[in-house]
Amino acid sequence: MGALDGRVAVITGAGRGLGREHSLLFAEEGARVVVNDLGGDIHGEGADRAPAQQVVDEIEKLGGEAVANVDNVADWDGAQRLIQTAVDTFGDIHVLVNNAGILRDRVIVNMTQEDWDAVIHVHLRGHFCPTRHAAAYWREQSKAGKEVKASIVHTSSTSGLLGNPGQANYGTAKSGIATLSYICSLELGRYGVRSNAIAPAARTRLTEQTPGLQDVVKAPENDAFDVWDPANVSPFVAYLATQDCPFTGRTFLVQGGVVQRFQPWTLAEKIDKGDRWTVEELEKEALKLEPPEK
Repeated sequence: MGALDGRVAVITGAGRGLGREHSLLFAEEGARVVVNDLGGDIHGEGADRAPAQQVVDEIEKLGGEAVANVDNVADWDGAQRLIQTAVDTFGDIHVLVNNAGILRDRVIVNMTQEDWDAVIHVHLRGHFCPTRHAAAYWREQSKAGKEVKASIVHTSSTSGLLGNPGQANYGTAKSGIATLSYICSLELGRYGVRSNAIAPAARTRLTEQTPGLQDVVKAPENDAFDVWDPANVSPFVAYLATQDCPFTGRTFLVQGGVVQRFQPWTLAEKIDKGDRWTVEELEKEALKLEPPEK
């Protein structure tokens, strides 16, 4: 018996890296998988059916069930076809893992509007569109009286939650994805849908191109545990996808053997005059908003 027996999962960006590992583990745990990948390069250019189909071939060789989909997840109609592929092929959908993404790293003074728009488009719109169509499907199922136990797993990043120079476009998108995930949990819970986000730390085509990470993410030359192996991330994603997982509205850092929950935005130091401030008063009092030195 697998942890995901009977579950139908759509996984985007699944032709390589994290998405590939998610797909293989999901299938191993009994899920039927729609392997989505447009097949473009790390900058979002080009298309190739081969990566998605190769993962499907791997799954089928191991005795699992999967189907390839090469629609663009950031395209409204393409995302709808993606969700419909799961329903048409396997009769239902229980899990959506939003994983597709690209990089166009530049410092702000060198970033073009095309660099900005492309990354925001693929990440944020590419998370929203499949989520919107899956949510509509689950809402209709719920309204028809069916018990829905669905899960969405969004892919955020420490670049968005903690910040990283040279990735204003990517970090902004990833921060927005964490917020989208939380709002999904608030809106979709009534229909039986849970929503969580992960910030994975792993060796992928993207991290191998991230400034300062190229050498860090290399595999160890000895038999030491490879904390950057993308396969390390997939078990927690699969856990979030299980039918009875209790988590919703949470974001987690996942790397190697570590899973750590992020603390959401919280209010800290406060000043309150009880009336409108003047600039002169704030010049004297506003430094109280700085955290105390440790």
